[in-house]
Amino acid sequence: MTDTKGLGLSRRLRYLTERVAAVNLPRVWRTAGTIAASAGRNRLSIFVDMLVSSVSYEVAFQDYQDWDFHDLTRAERRTFMTHPKSNHLAQKLNAPEFRAQFADKSQFNSVFAEHIGREWLDIRDADVATVEAFVRRHGSVMAKVPDSLGGIGIGKRNAAEIEDFAAFYDDLSEGRQYVLEELITQHPEMAALCTTSVNTLRVVTYFDGTTVHHLAYVLKIGNGGAIDNFSHGGMYTMLDDDGIAIAPAFDGENRTFAVHPVTDTPIVGFQVPLFHDVLQFVDDLARTVPEVPYVGWDIAVTEDGPVVIEGNYNTGVFQAKPSVSGIRTGLLPKYREAIGF
Repeated sequence: MTDTKGLGLSRRLRYLTERVAAVNLPRVWRTAGTIAASAGRNRLSIFVDMLVSSVSYEVAFQDYQDWDFHDLTRAERRTFMTHPKSNHLAQKLNAPEFRAQFADKSQFNSVFAEHIGREWLDIRDADVATVEAFVRRHGSVMAKVPDSLGGIGIGKRNAAEIEDFAAFYDDLSEGRQYVLEELITQHPEMAALCTTSVNTLRVVTYFDGTTVHHLAYVLKIGNGGAIDNFSHGGMYTMLDDDGIAIAPAFDGENRTFAVHPVTDTPIVGFQVPLFHDVLQFVDDLARTVPEVPYVGWDIAVTEDGPVVIEGNYNTGVFQAKPSVSGIRTGLLPKYREAIGF
């Protein structure tokens, strides 16, 4: 019989060893200063608590800030899912030989062709004339590095700004922006949040072979940029089971927004259109590659229904921020009930 407890301990110790080796103490000190200033607390005590908590609760330093760990009791802290815990699950549950179908955007678009709702092209399978025809047909396209994370390597390219398509093709190749996609026209109610980016949903699921468990509903919103990623200036808030935003959104700099700062659209109470269509859509997605049961799906809502942008086999973690939501417990119990770890 396999000693799963021993394996789990070994994995945890290996993670902690790697964590200690990689820790950027000046950055942690700066983050501690930001938290201390906003909370009226001693910087050194926050700094020490961040280091201790990273071991005691397997919490990343950004997690510590995002979920107000400095203000939570030990019991409350133990209810929060964290990025290190999520990474352990992804490595344990998602079969390595199938991960490329999610990690590579070209492969993903092929596997989930009936769900992406847009035309796309891999320039490695096309010549300059084909690329030119594709871009001119759509006017503007999104160019993507197929194996990028966090929105890195994604950019909008406009046909009207391209003078030499041979040079454009070479530029895409040199930048490894091999995947071109038709732009998504989001539902007008979603566009009302922010017009410069497609505002998406992150739905985290676990498929146990029979049932698709929904672990988190997230509304991601842009803040003037071309994408809504948290790491690129975007913000997020959590949704209830009916797709209604339960609290102000917050961003990576710990700023909170009850009303969007650019569009003045109220965020608290925002109702995601066609939300129950999204839930059925995600159920279908989650059953497509059962060998990868733990996924965070990025979903755009159009007037014709939901479309999938990508699936993240090593999904990030999203939870309500206690100081702005009043919710002082995390989603770890929900994850454990569904997955059984």
